[in-house]
Amino acid sequence: MSPLQNIICKKNKLIKPIWLMRQAGRYLPEFRKIRKENVDFIKLCLNVQKIKEITLQPIKRYDLDAAIIFSDILMVPYGLDQSVEFKKNFGPSLGPISLNQIKIYPKLQFKKNLDSIYKSINLVKNDSLIEKKDLIGFIGGPWTLLIYMLNKNSPKMKLKKILSDKPLILDMIKYISVFLEQHIKYQIKSGADIIQIFDSWAGLVKENDLEDFIYSPTKKLVKFTKSLNKPCICFPRNIKNYYEYTKIVKPNVINIDYNVSPEKIAKKISIPVQGGMDPRVLLTNKKNLKKVANHYLNVFEDHPYIFNLGHGVLPQTDPSMVDYLIKIIKKFNGKSSKN
Repeated sequence: MSPLQNIICKKNKLIKPIWLMRQAGRYLPEFRKIRKENVDFIKLCLNVQKIKEITLQPIKRYDLDAAIIFSDILMVPYGLDQSVEFKKNFGPSLGPISLNQIKIYPKLQFKKNLDSIYKSINLVKNDSLIEKKDLIGFIGGPWTLLIYMLNKNSPKMKLKKILSDKPLILDMIKYISVFLEQHIKYQIKSGADIIQIFDSWAGLVKENDLEDFIYSPTKKLVKFTKSLNKPCICFPRNIKNYYEYTKIVKPNVINIDYNVSPEKIAKKISIPVQGGMDPRVLLTNKKNLKKVANHYLNVFEDHPYIFNLGHGVLPQTDPSMVDYLIKIIKKFNGKSSKN
């Protein structure tokens, strides 16, 4: 059994596996080289061989316990024929899309549009480098995708107009979820061992809308993933109440962000926990990194825990600091196995 499955299925408290969000990314010189040669990000996310190469870059470099497929949550709107473009120093920019377009969009065409992702998952899964490791597939949460699809970019701008039309939001979430289920299904069929749901903008939802916008639709996706005999990790970034979320949504693992107290999480939540450390800690020094990493390890010493961050690895991170972090975790695991 892989290290992550040991935590998820057996609730093992002795080992603390590690993988990192955006472990394949701009902080790696080998990734920057590929990115320089592939300016169009969407095309890169559809290049089967490049997806495989990028996914395996951190696995070749570090002693990580899982690989996460190189892709983007916005490949789902792309799969629905919404134009998606990543602009330098701006981020994602999306074209118009209507509720009716999503309602009537053919499922087979959606699969065809994203088939390169599923082929790459199959390729990675059959590579000897991850023989004893998990391959993680992922989706964006329905709420987060809706924000991008209607706002047409990162929600740093005003959302008042979008949020005022609750019936539209509920309908959009309903029909987006149909295609998220498809995306989950085909990732699992292709070889994904675990699905992670990234709800990056969960923290924007007001308390009285949480049930409709976050809890209920995510719970259905978690249940769907479990029905395919695969575990589901949820990351509702900046959610106000992680305890309530886990109680209602029922993920196999909850990924926490760096704004929440790990001590409170360890006391209140019984399911396996993942993540939490601020990625900015990797920008400091080895002494501080060791101190903060060990703090998380000690807090979750008697809890099933997967070491990760409270967000993705930052582009300006020194790869040697990531290597040092992994060694801290492995050393901790070595001590635990002797107890």
